[in-house]
Amino acid sequence: MAKIDNYDFNKKKALIRVDFNVPLRDKIVTDNTRIKAAIPTIKKVLSDGGSVVLMSHMGRPKNIPEDKYSLKNIISEIETLLGQSIQFASDCIGERAFEKSANLKAGEVLLLENLRFHGREKKGDVGFAELLAKHGDVYINDAFGTAHRAHASTTTIAQFFPNDKLFGYLIENEIVSVNKVLDSTEKPLTAIVGGAKVSSKITIITKLLDKVDNLIIGGGMAYTFVKAQGGKVGNSLVEDDFLETATQIIKDAKAKGVNLLIPTDTVVADEFSNDANIETCLTSEIKDGWMGLDIGEKSIVEFKKVIAESKLILWNGPMGVFELSNYQNGTKQIALAVADATKNGAFSLVGGGDSVAAVNKFDLADKVSHVSTGGGAMLEYLEGKLLPGIEAILK
Repeated sequence: MAKIDNYDFNKKKALIRVDFNVPLRDKIVTDNTRIKAAIPTIKKVLSDGGSVVLMSHMGRPKNIPEDKYSLKNIISEIETLLGQSIQFASDCIGERAFEKSANLKAGEVLLLENLRFHGREKKGDVGFAELLAKHGDVYINDAFGTAHRAHASTTTIAQFFPNDKLFGYLIENEIVSVNKVLDSTEKPLTAIVGGAKVSSKITIITKLLDKVDNLIIGGGMAYTFVKAQGGKVGNSLVEDDFLETATQIIKDAKAKGVNLLIPTDTVVADEFSNDANIETCLTSEIKDGWMGLDIGEKSIVEFKKVIAESKLILWNGPMGVFELSNYQNGTKQIALAVADATKNGAFSLVGGGDSVAAVNKFDLADKVSHVSTGGGAMLEYLEGKLLPGIEAILK
């Protein structure tokens, strides 16, 4: 398999699948992490004397052009980060788009319009992939965030570049970082799993029980575990259908010698609002009408101690409703603890939209070892699944 560092892009047109599905507010990019992460790959091609055609999806349009999902909204952000102007094609296929890519000169960059304006993209349509393939001499997949989707631009297209398909730096780094957590024998390995629902994290939690020494549970999912053990959780978020699952996870952790940490105290409020009445209580003694929205001080101290002693740390999911300032302390303190442990020599991998948003919010992205650009893809890879977008390049 060709490696990006060993490939000569001189006079070649590189068709790069990037993940520029970034958040916008009033058509302004509010978090450019994913664009920034793709810049080294683009620059490598250009510095070799090649040209670049970029393709990406954005949002979930209804298979037709929608202005709010147009990639023209992110042109200025790409230009700022890349340090040069780029061209734009108002469709990803069609005569005009092909004309623009055919006339690209060395050092130039063309951005194609949102792939999902065509329904054939998500269907993995071969004919659509073949049309896209006309844009380049070499195909680079650098979109880790969509590597778990078997779409036309991430998977099907690779067959049209049998000897000229490779990973960009972003995906290479993702694979190295996740493998480091999966394959390392360094101990202790601590996984911090947060977020709202147990249901969306069951597979990964079960998989992690065979790997980790410590498993820290936070966020809304903690209350399902507490209720499963007979605790009173008031109006906190609970998935009653998963109480048995939570009980089984607690049993399995014990059987496998995993130190399972569930918050012992919690910050509760009488409504889901920054203006609510707030107090701290034991997680198992939340009054009716009150809900847990963040981990409490005792839990923070306990979790931080475990994180400080860890050699490998995986973090996916916040500790509470960190978007509201009154309930962000738990997530912030855990983020700082992960950053401190990293400074002291631990390897830390942070993934999942909310965790990434949290490390960015607290300006800690450069204080952890690796911030994954693909939450869903990272979790599936950690679960041991071979992702279609990865497999298509390795074939």
